[in-house]
Amino acid sequence: MTNWKITGIVATLVIILAVPAYLVKQTYVRQPVAMKPEAGFVGGQKCAECHKAEYDKWQGSHHDLAMDVAGEKSVLGNFNDSQFQYFNETSRFYRRDGRYWVHTRGPGGELGDFEIKYTFGAYPLQQYLVAFPGGRLQCLPIAWDVRENKWFHLYPDAPIDPGDWLYWTNAGQNWNGMCAECHSTNLKKNYDLKTDAYQTTWSEVDVSCEACHGPGSLHVAWAELPEMARPAAENCRLVVKTAGISSRDQVELCAPCHSRRAILGDYTHAEPDLMDSMLPSLLNEGLYFADGQILEEVYVYGSFTQSKMYRREVRCSDCHDVHSIKTVKSGNTLCLQCHRAGVYDTKAHHFHKKEGEDGRPIMAADGKVLFEVGTGAQCVQCHMPGRMYMVNDYRPDHSFRIPRPDLSMGLGAPNACNRCHVDKSDQWSSDYMTKWYGPGQRAHYGTIIDAGRKRLPEAADRLIRLAGDPLYPVIVRATALSLLGAHPASVSTAAYERALMDPEALIRRTAVDNLKAPDLKRQITLLTSALYDPVKAVRMEAARRMSEIAAPELDHLQENVYQKALAEFQQSMEYSADFAFGRYNLGNLFVNLKQPDKAIENFRAATRIDGRFYPAQVNLAMLYNQMGRKDEAEALLREVATAHDDLHRIQYSLGLLLAENQKLVEAAFYLQKAAAGLPEAPRVHYNLGLLLQQLKRDAEAEVALKTALRADPGNLDFLYALADYYLKRRKFAQARQMAEQMMVRHPNNAIGSQILKYIDQLATGKN
Repeated sequence: MTNWKITGIVATLVIILAVPAYLVKQTYVRQPVAMKPEAGFVGGQKCAECHKAEYDKWQGSHHDLAMDVAGEKSVLGNFNDSQFQYFNETSRFYRRDGRYWVHTRGPGGELGDFEIKYTFGAYPLQQYLVAFPGGRLQCLPIAWDVRENKWFHLYPDAPIDPGDWLYWTNAGQNWNGMCAECHSTNLKKNYDLKTDAYQTTWSEVDVSCEACHGPGSLHVAWAELPEMARPAAENCRLVVKTAGISSRDQVELCAPCHSRRAILGDYTHAEPDLMDSMLPSLLNEGLYFADGQILEEVYVYGSFTQSKMYRREVRCSDCHDVHSIKTVKSGNTLCLQCHRAGVYDTKAHHFHKKEGEDGRPIMAADGKVLFEVGTGAQCVQCHMPGRMYMVNDYRPDHSFRIPRPDLSMGLGAPNACNRCHVDKSDQWSSDYMTKWYGPGQRAHYGTIIDAGRKRLPEAADRLIRLAGDPLYPVIVRATALSLLGAHPASVSTAAYERALMDPEALIRRTAVDNLKAPDLKRQITLLTSALYDPVKAVRMEAARRMSEIAAPELDHLQENVYQKALAEFQQSMEYSADFAFGRYNLGNLFVNLKQPDKAIENFRAATRIDGRFYPAQVNLAMLYNQMGRKDEAEALLREVATAHDDLHRIQYSLGLLLAENQKLVEAAFYLQKAAAGLPEAPRVHYNLGLLLQQLKRDAEAEVALKTALRADPGNLDFLYALADYYLKRRKFAQARQMAEQMMVRHPNNAIGSQILKYIDQLATGKN
């Protein structure tokens, strides 16, 4: 019972004689414009000399105002000696010597005076950045409400402890790592993990022309040639092609900022594939509802790629002017560019009064007006229901889905109807949908994602079908693949092997992350093929998984490819070493590479960055255990289990460690807690059953072993454990049943027939 490590989150001699299958299959890779490396940034003012109309649209846009130096024109908040009360704390905003200051609690919760260096955003709220040692810029948690003209706190419910990762002077509110790449142009983070300091640079403080078009020096040099002497040039010598491209290419130009993702390194504008620079988040629990609706702050990409609009090649610029960012039309006329007004902009379709028609507004219980009459007839109210983020920033869901109150009843996901009709039930809304549009709602992938999140054994087949169906959105298929990882390898391996040949990089990367081949030789073969993947995120993950194998025997060429991909992984994690996950993944890597001192250093650093990041503590505990430092390992796991009573897998880990240390009674206590919280995890019940036998608690042991077998009926370990249990208690009929199942399910393994032979010998009195 030693396998209790938490695996990475971000995440025999074998010679490959043939080209990996996925390289033969057509893959989607965005083709970069051929470009010389000396292209440099020239600034938006230079672009304006020829592109004045576009530049004028850009001025005053959210991109233009994404960030600015604090000054008379940029600061919107009241710094005229104004005060803001937050629980028992009073902060004061004032000016001194023409500069902007705030008196508030700072590092360690101590009161101090801090100068505002930059503004951050402009509508509906504006934040402010304060400079700290080590090149850090930190986001003040008190922001200015532009609509209401007042100060407000971004965490209004309760004060945040100064030791918390989210406290404003700590890493969770650090501009350099959390915000900078999407609010500035030509951003270079330049974090040095040895000194724990930044030397962050940018060419322009806001999101200017070259943030989207790439460095423009070669384009400018070409454009300034006399027209007669100007040679033909691909894309006018711009690095990024923005005209004459597919809808997917345009969406992926916006995705590096308008998505929830992990960054793999500084954005160069010349990456062939989106996943050469970033790893998009899947529809993970805590980020999205099970049906794919937005829950946490996930921005737009993940929701839009689920939509029928995206599948029908609708692109960002169909709705938004790419320079002003405003919608190209207002109200329903925006949607009626494609959808027929006579069908969809009618009461026969939406069943709601239009603005100006008689009717009463929707009222809350306290008498407050929730929605005026007429809003229900707006397309966006039903098909783009949004959520509030950062207290006052309303952001609509871009998945353009049909309201499904029936799913709300089954999945707990919200629906557009009950946003307005808050006094009604989901059933009431579902009944009206049936009355208006008829019965027979289509099956939805949300039910499969929900079953997968709950780790229901019967979800496996549905997850496999969903993951392999190209008619579903890529992000949905990849999510199904990731959830399949909770199921036994005997069920999931074939699906992952098929996924390794998928044309979509996100599918391949998810398959590599979860791959569990039936034997080591096959695992090495598959991972070696993935090392040759054309997309960085995939081959990096293949290298990480390969590092888990002790001394994989590779030929010279394979070893070179492996080391290059491993270096890419390490460099990406060092780039993110200012985050707990970056240090955590480096710690896991150094464990795999047999460098325990470096592993300990990085696990400890992860905990310093974010004290709530318990995976680093768990894996550090495992490392201590391997090194014989059992008391330190046990103390760490007890600390995590006490702080996170709802984390049943931590209780499982602690139970296994205590069992290793021969503290069997305590071990059983924690394994029972884990089993109660993880009824669908067969290995937990299996280990509990083995331990209870040692404690001679036979009846409980039998229940635990049976529970494990019900969850995974074909598992040889579980069948053998029950057969052994019955044999030792001379319950030969039950033992025979287990042995017969072993023979049926594992005909190539002799253990079942051996047990039957032993039972027959006992029956005939032979030894």
